[in-house]
Amino acid sequence: MTLSSAGHGIGGKRRNRTDLSICRRLFREKKMARAARMASIALMMMSPAVAVAGPAEDANVALDRWSAAYSTNDPETIAKSYCPDAILLGTVSPIISEGTQAIITYFTPIKGTGNKNAIDERRTITINDNAVQLAGFYTFTRMVDGKAVPAPSRFTMLVTKRGSEWCIAHHHSSPHVLPKN
Repeated sequence: MTLSSAGHGIGGKRRNRTDLSICRRLFREKKMARAARMASIALMMMSPAVAVAGPAEDANVALDRWSAAYSTNDPETIAKSYCPDAILLGTVSPIISEGTQAIITYFTPIKGTGNKNAIDERRTITINDNAVQLAGFYTFTRMVDGKAVPAPSRFTMLVTKRGSEWCIAHHHSSPHVLPKN
């Protein structure tokens, strides 16, 4: 008996069975890999899209955070919305408030008053990925002798990204002169 006829040589039966076995295994692996890719694609298409916020959206979130902080009537909470070196030209202030302590001092009179703020209208200008200009109208509702008194005002804010956080770098607020009917 020769080596070839015993199935151990080139072209023998054992070699053919081994080659066939390898081919089947490779075919199964390719088929499984293709099924896994298809399943991954199907899952990605069925999962909700993840929205990535840009600078304009992030700055508007900072504005909404400021408005909510104002409505807490806590000067320290409000000041956290500002950059440490922020400049505030407050609605009822004759001076420029610069820096955290000056901003806390400006907002101290509202502590515990029940005053509220609501953003009425806004416009957004994206300067770059780290700076956004906001402008608009808001209404302060001040409690005077137990009665809510609306104080329509207008604002501009420069909101900047410092590290990973957005904060107010400049804020100007003044009474809103309402149009005459």
